[in-house]
Amino acid sequence: MNRIPINEYGYGFIPPQYLGKERDEYWLRNRQIEGWNVTWRPLVAEERQQLERQGNICPNWNDVLVEDPIDLSLIRDSAFYGLVRIGSMEPYAVSYHDFVLPEGIRDSHVISCDIGRHSSIHRVGYLSHYIIGEQCMLSEIDEMDSTNHAKFGNGILKEGEEESVRIRLSVMNESETRAILPFESMTCADAWLWGTYREHPQLLKRLEEFTENEGDSFRGWYGEVGPCSVIKSCRVIKDVKFGSYSYVKGANKLKNLTIRSHEQSPSQIGEGVELVNGIIGYGCHVFYGVKAVRFIMGNNSNLKYGARLLNSLLGDNSTISCCEVLNTLVFPFHEQHHNNSFLIAALVQGQSNMAAGANIGSNHNTRGNDGEMQAKRGFWPALSSSIKYNSKFASFTLITKGDYPHELDVPIPFSMISYEEGTGRIAIMPAYWWMYNRYALERNGWKFKTRDKRKFVSQRIETDYLAPDTMEELLHALDLLSLWVGKAAVTASLITPTVVSNDEALREQGRILLETHPEQVGDLEVLAMGIERSSHRAVVLKSAEGYRAYKEMLIFGAVRILLQYLDAQGMTISAFQEETMNRIATHPSQRQGVRGPFVNVGGQVVSEPLVTDLIRDIEEQRVKSWEEIHERYEMWWSAYPLVKATVALQVLQRLVRTVRLESSQWEYLVDRFMILCDQNALEVYRSRKKDHDDPFRKIVYRSEEEMVAVLGKPEENAFVRQSRSDMEELKALARRFPPWT
Repeated sequence: MNRIPINEYGYGFIPPQYLGKERDEYWLRNRQIEGWNVTWRPLVAEERQQLERQGNICPNWNDVLVEDPIDLSLIRDSAFYGLVRIGSMEPYAVSYHDFVLPEGIRDSHVISCDIGRHSSIHRVGYLSHYIIGEQCMLSEIDEMDSTNHAKFGNGILKEGEEESVRIRLSVMNESETRAILPFESMTCADAWLWGTYREHPQLLKRLEEFTENEGDSFRGWYGEVGPCSVIKSCRVIKDVKFGSYSYVKGANKLKNLTIRSHEQSPSQIGEGVELVNGIIGYGCHVFYGVKAVRFIMGNNSNLKYGARLLNSLLGDNSTISCCEVLNTLVFPFHEQHHNNSFLIAALVQGQSNMAAGANIGSNHNTRGNDGEMQAKRGFWPALSSSIKYNSKFASFTLITKGDYPHELDVPIPFSMISYEEGTGRIAIMPAYWWMYNRYALERNGWKFKTRDKRKFVSQRIETDYLAPDTMEELLHALDLLSLWVGKAAVTASLITPTVVSNDEALREQGRILLETHPEQVGDLEVLAMGIERSSHRAVVLKSAEGYRAYKEMLIFGAVRILLQYLDAQGMTISAFQEETMNRIATHPSQRQGVRGPFVNVGGQVVSEPLVTDLIRDIEEQRVKSWEEIHERYEMWWSAYPLVKATVALQVLQRLVRTVRLESSQWEYLVDRFMILCDQNALEVYRSRKKDHDDPFRKIVYRSEEEMVAVLGKPEENAFVRQSRSDMEELKALARRFPPWT
C-alpha cells in the first residue's frame, strides 16, 4: 500500500526509467488518437465553476480539456484526475436497441482518459487510462483500467519484464512442449505450424521473433474502446482492447484481452463471463458463465453456457458450450455442446462434432502428462466414447459408443470404428459414411459453406469432403484393404503362399480378388494390422463393399473436381492433361505442390513439401514476418484450384492404372460419374427416408399425419431437394462438356 498526494494522482503512468529524454507519459496515448482530428481547449473559469456546481471535482482543472461544441450541463457528479480530454457532447440520447442513455458523464470516477465525441459514461466507479471512441456507451461498471505494461492478450514482453510473465498457449500437449505465443492476427495455420514442427529450433526462434515484432516493448499504451461500442453492468475490466461495435453486458472479469470487432462483424460478451489472457476474433459471441484463460477464438466462433476453454485455440466458425476444452488446437467448424464431454491435449482438424459423454483426453490414462490425440477433419466420437492416448484417426472417422482400452491408429477414412466387448477386438467398417449415411456426408460440406458467415477471412478452409487430402487417404486405404485381403486369402488357402513372396505381391493378389471375386472376399475374416496396441488384430467388416465404395468416391470426387475446373477455365480434358504433364515435368516447384503428402494447414489443404519450403525460407530469413507467412498461405490458396484439379487427374490415372488417360478411359469415367450422381441423390434420399420408415421412430406419434407434420416428408426435405438439384447440375455439366478433343 502506498500513499501519494492528491495532486499527483492520475500522473506518472509510465515510470521515468522507461521514458526517453524527448518523451512524456502521453506520447503513445497521443499516437493512439492521431486519427481523431480534434482540437482541444482548456476550460475557462466560468466553465470550471459550472462543473463544480454540478457536483464535479478535480484537483487540477487545467488538465481537463474539451472539444467544442460541448454542453457542460451533461457532466455531473463525477471526479477527474490527471489529463482528461473530453470530446464534443450535446443534448442528445444515444441508444443501442432498447438501451438508451443521454450523452455525457455522470456519477463516474475518471483518471487520465480520452473520451470521444457523443459518448455516454454513466456510473463507472473507476475508469483509468482508457481511450473511449465516438458514440460509446459505458454504464454500471465497477472497475475499468489499463496498466502501463498492458499487452492485450499478446505473448510479448514490455520493457523491464521477466520472461516468466510471458503468456504462452500450451496447445496439443499438457506438458508445454508445444507452447506457442499468441498474437492478434494468429490463425489456426500459424498455431499448427508452430506447434507441429518442433524439431526445427531455428524455426521456433524465428517465429518468436516475429511475434515480438507484432507489437513493441514500449510501456504506456492505453486500453481502447472502439467507436459505437456498448459496455454495461460489468464488474472488472483490466487491460482490454475493444474493437468498434463491441457489445459487453454483465461480464464478471475481463483481463488482458483483445476483442476484435467491426460494424460488419461485431463481437459480443455476455453475462457471468470471466476471460483472462486471450484474443477474440471478429463476430464472436461469449455468453452465460463462460470461463476462458490463455486462449484464442477464431472469427465467427462461439463460447456459451458455462464452457471452459483453457490453453487452447478454437478455429473459425466453431461453437463450444457447456463442456471443457484444455490444451487443444481445434481447426474451423468444430461443434461441442454437452456438459459431460471434454477434449484435452488434442489436435482436432475441424469439421468435427463431440457428442455427450465423449471423453477425449486427458493424460490420466498415460504414464505422464505428455500424451496426445490427433484427428483429421470430420472426427465424430459418439455418445459416451472414451479413447486411450496416444491415438490418431483418419479423416471422417466415426467412433461408436464404448470405452476403448488401447491406443488406436486408424488410417482408414470415412470409416466407423466399434469395440466388440465380447471379443475385445476393434471392428472397422470402411466407407461407412458413403455406404450408409450419404445424407450426413453430403450435408456436411453444404452446411459448412452456408454457415461460413465470416466478413473477415484470415483462415482459408477446404470444406469439400473429397479433396487432395482425403483422396490421398482413400488411395492409401485401397492399398491397405488389398494387403489385408491378400493376407486373409492366404490364411484361408484361397492363395498359395508360394505366389506371394512379399507385401507387394499380397497387395496385388488382394486387389485382384476384390475386383474380380468380391463374393469370395465376403467369406474371409479380414484382419487389420497396426490399428490397435494390443494382442488382438482389428477385424475389417464388409471389406469388398468398402473397397468398391472407396473407388466410387474417388471417381465421383475426381471427375467432379475436373469438370468444374475445366468448365471454369474453358479447357478440354485432353488439353489439360497435356499441359499438366508438361508443367510437372518442366517445373519442379509445380511438382512439389501436387505430389503430397497433403496436410491440413489450419483448414486449407497443402502439399507438405510446400510447408517444408516455407520452414526453410523462415529459417534462412527469406520470410521475415507473420505477414509474409500469411502471404504465403494466400499464394497457396490462389494456386489451390489448379492443384486440386491436377491431383484429381492423377487420381483417375492411378485408378485406371495408366500414366496418360485415353479417350475411351475418360468417357468411361464420365459415364460412371453420371451414374454415381444419380446414385448419390438417391442415397441422400434413402438415408433420410430410412429414419422416416423406422417403426421405432414412429412409436411417439399418434398417426402418420402427426409424424409428417412434425418431421415433414423425406422427399420434401430441403437438403434432399438441394442434393437432387446439385446432382442434376453436375450431370448437365458432364453432358455439355466435350468428351475428349
